[in-house]
Amino acid sequence: QVQLVESGGGLVQAGGSLRLSCAASGRTFSSYSMGWFRQAPGKEREFVAALSWSGGYTHYADSVKGRFSISRDNTKNTVYLRMNSLKPEDTAVYYCAADLFGRLGVSNKEYTYWGQGTQVTVSS
Repeated sequence: QVQLVESGGGLVQAGGSLRLSCAASGRTFSSYSMGWFRQAPGKEREFVAALSWSGGYTHYADSVKGRFSISRDNTKNTVYLRMNSLKPEDTAVYYCAADLFGRLGVSNKEYTYWGQGTQVTVSS
């Protein structure tokens, strides 16, 4: 069993930055690939970014490429999402997720464990 807890969300003006953190329990965190997803009101949950277990491979949604950066520290069992140049359309609840099979999936069906989410609101 893996438990994921996100933090770092909040209210920021357009153009600003935030760094989200996702702390994981479990001794095998370093063997999971990790992903970030987001869900805006009235919309489906969408893929944001994914990271391999080693941190050597990443994948981003086109909408965030060049602005967001995913990383991990396996010594701290934590994955991060650095978000720069934020836009109002980035407003959503952001979720981290763990994939036991090490894929860089873009579908939420490929992820086994999920956090509770953290709200990010970008004002114009």
